Amino acid sequence: MDARVKSKYVRLQWKTLIILMVGYICYYFLRKNFSAAIPAMEATLGLSKVQLGTFLTLNGIVYGLSRMVNGILADRYSKRILMSAGLALSCVISLLICFSPKFNGFMSLLDSEGKATLGLVYLIGSLWILNGYVHGMAYPPIAAMMAHWFRPSELATKQSIWNASHSIGAGIVIALCGWLLSRFGYSAWNLCFIVPAGIAFFGAVIMFTSLKDSPEECGLPSVEEYEKMTNSGLTDVYVHDDDGSGSDHISQSLSGRRLKKFISRMVFRNPFIWGISISDFCVYVIRFTILEWGTSFLTQYKGFNIALAASIVAASELIGGVLGTIVAGWMTDKLFHSHTLRTSALFTFGATLCFTAFWLIPDGAHWIWSAAAIISSAFFIYGPQALLGVSCSQYATKRASGSANGFCGIFCYGATIISGIGFGYLVDNPNFGWNAVFVVAIAFGLIGTIILASCWKAPANGYEKANKILSEL
Repeated sequence: MDARVKSKYVRLQWKTLIILMVGYICYYFLRKNFSAAIPAMEATLGLSKVQLGTFLTLNGIVYGLSRMVNGILADRYSKRILMSAGLALSCVISLLICFSPKFNGFMSLLDSEGKATLGLVYLIGSLWILNGYVHGMAYPPIAAMMAHWFRPSELATKQSIWNASHSIGAGIVIALCGWLLSRFGYSAWNLCFIVPAGIAFFGAVIMFTSLKDSPEECGLPSVEEYEKMTNSGLTDVYVHDDDGSGSDHISQSLSGRRLKKFISRMVFRNPFIWGISISDFCVYVIRFTILEWGTSFLTQYKGFNIALAASIVAASELIGGVLGTIVAGWMTDKLFHSHTLRTSALFTFGATLCFTAFWLIPDGAHWIWSAAAIISSAFFIYGPQALLGVSCSQYATKRASGSANGFCGIFCYGATIISGIGFGYLVDNPNFGWNAVFVVAIAFGLIGTIILASCWKAPANGYEKANKILSEL
């Protein structure tokens, strides 16, 4: 390969990766700001935990369905436009939530004491549910773009680096909103929406003006050609034409009815995609148990003060989450030769063991042991959380990666039914409590481990299957 072409390829790969990270961090600014603002909205507007919890659950379900819809769109239209538009729309929604009480003159939104009426509850709830839909415009096109820019032999490492944006975005916005509320008081809860929206808008502009959907848009060879020219393997996806020139067989031969049939067989009728999706459901039960309920069970079950509990949950994101995704990606590419499901099986089992250890730590033990168990569990759970998205791209191939990740997203955020309303019911029921929550979460962890372990001997990707399907269409 020409040295200048390779240099340009590598430079644009890293540029794409960094911009996608910045963009998704901005998305998280407008996703976790609501959770950070909950105590202030509860105190200032009088919103109840049931109302706020319902918003979160419905937001998650709509988000999962949106990932399915936008995954299909990402395989057909511009990924850059889709994800940029989603972030811009989320900025608008955040501003509407910020100023929603100001609409009191047009509608009856506040009572005589300045508390929220049902009208304001429905307005904020509807806007947050809508925010769930536009956030579904982010991950599927990002996953598809990553599959177009990075070779299958390096995709796990690169996407795991990108996946750190989840934890970075959540950690930064929680810290930012915490500072705003401590500095200006709970009555300034709307700052938790307007400030992140102002920052995120610049992220939308950067993505729209700086990203390219694929290397071909920059005058570079496709990722399959690049893979062959760098002698990294995977020659089965690089097909020679009669004149001896190379072509991306999958990208150039699919459109219309053939594309629909291809996606149907590579995604909806693909047993690996189903297994990955069900496993991801189990992974997300544990992830959301820590992320959404961590401060609650650390204060109520372990008896920690709120400052210590919040610090442990933040550390689980910024330390455990970031390190876990990077280590899992490195292990996949370097030790398991891009077999993402093997790493995911080991890490899911590790997360389950650590969460079990947390549950069994006796009362009176030093808080550091509980902190270590939670951070370790987050370290392991963010491995499969990142890699199972890579698995969808690998087994569905880059041409159907958006649809596969969208389909998987329904299962991921369907987990909020268990981790949200389900766990809320268990905790409030005197016959169950937190012990029942831990048992259910551990059970799902074991189920996910078994499913992933059963795929240990599976091929590393679905490109050979894709070529066979293409020859039959």
